[in-house]
Amino acid sequence: MNRPGPGSEPLPEPTTLLQTGWHCLHLYYSVDAAAWKALSAEERQQGAQAVMALLDPERDGAPERIQTFITAGHGSDFGIMALDRDPLKLDDIRQGIRASQLGPALQNTASFVSLTEISEYVPTAEQYAAKLRAAGAGEEDPAYLAKVKAYEQRLPMMNRQRLYPDFPDWPVICFYPMNKIRHPQANWYVLPFEARSSLMAEHATSGIKFAGKVSQLITASTGFDNWEWGVTLWARTPEYVKEIVYTMRFDEASARYAEFGPFYIGYIKSPEQVLQHLRLI
Repeated sequence: MNRPGPGSEPLPEPTTLLQTGWHCLHLYYSVDAAAWKALSAEERQQGAQAVMALLDPERDGAPERIQTFITAGHGSDFGIMALDRDPLKLDDIRQGIRASQLGPALQNTASFVSLTEISEYVPTAEQYAAKLRAAGAGEEDPAYLAKVKAYEQRLPMMNRQRLYPDFPDWPVICFYPMNKIRHPQANWYVLPFEARSSLMAEHATSGIKFAGKVSQLITASTGFDNWEWGVTLWARTPEYVKEIVYTMRFDEASARYAEFGPFYIGYIKSPEQVLQHLRLI
């Protein structure tokens, strides 16, 4: 048994439950037509009912957040995004689909495992105030004081949304994984923190232009998946997804230091609407 040394902080009790934030799971499925045809009518009906019940966000024991969507293209037919403090509650979704009568006809084609987080590049109120002063703002300037107070007031709400996000009531969802590259000529991890923070501030400024059009959630996957972050975007219309991704790729943090994985575009629907669209009910 490992014990803390003299003067060190006591270790938390071993647990799979997060003390801060939520586990996040993205799942993507394709319909296996041959397996579907092999099911009896009763198996199809019972399987569809079981899957719809499992994906119902209002059911007893459902994850804190769960959302279903139809995906475009050949990579998958539909997707699921779910968040909860308990990772096994999220995995129950995958296992429940597999064990249902519809399971043989639903092939899990992709997944992404991550955690919600507050990025190290989100400035504290003190850091935000210091940045304003460095830009020439005077400490007694009413505009400076108003900006600092406004930031102090909205920061807790913004951080809570990063850790315990609500899903916006918008119809379009996009997901992609990404890394910061380690190329000898462009290694993000050898830059000093101040340089990285400045580049991320520029990146954030580009994203703010899409406020009210696109909502973004960054989840951390280092040690949990093959990529370092997952980016989930919700948009009011499909073209906003294209516009924000294109715009932000010109920022140096992205243009010079980012590597992107596959993109998945989807359209949010209820579990019943998803199965109807796939001609499974």
